[in-house]
Amino acid sequence: MIKVDVFIKNKNWKKKISNPSKYLNSRVKYLKSSINFLKNKNINFSLQLAGNKEIKLLNKKFRKKNKTTDVLSFPSIDFNKLKKLKKKDIYLGDIILNYYKINKKNFKENFNKLWIHGFLHLIGYKHKKNSDYFKMNELEKLIFKKIKKN
Repeated sequence: MIKVDVFIKNKNWKKKISNPSKYLNSRVKYLKSSINFLKNKNINFSLQLAGNKEIKLLNKKFRKKNKTTDVLSFPSIDFNKLKKLKKKDIYLGDIILNYYKINKKNFKENFNKLWIHGFLHLIGYKHKKNSDYFKMNELEKLIFKKIKKN
């Protein structure tokens, strides 16, 4: 089972997605079928739906960057430890999304791409090197395709 706890910090989110928690929890189930080491685990993570102000503060505090961004991810477990964990119940960490950085024309599509991207960071994917970027991007596309189809 995968469960996401949603916290709305910016009320504009409700204009685009009336029940973000229900919306997300109906889609996170497609993560397990795409990521092998999660298959027999009970996964939980949080998603904060924020705006420029909230995400800028967090970006400055934790990344020393005094600017807004689209997504921040704060993993609770190191990737190498995560793959080896024997326990069944795992809290992966927190994702923060910025409402104002999502393309308004295709809001739900961009929203899905962004939380998937944040989730992959929680489980250890990075994109500093080109080879890492391509691996992460392929997995993002695979998950997004499953979500979009259903």
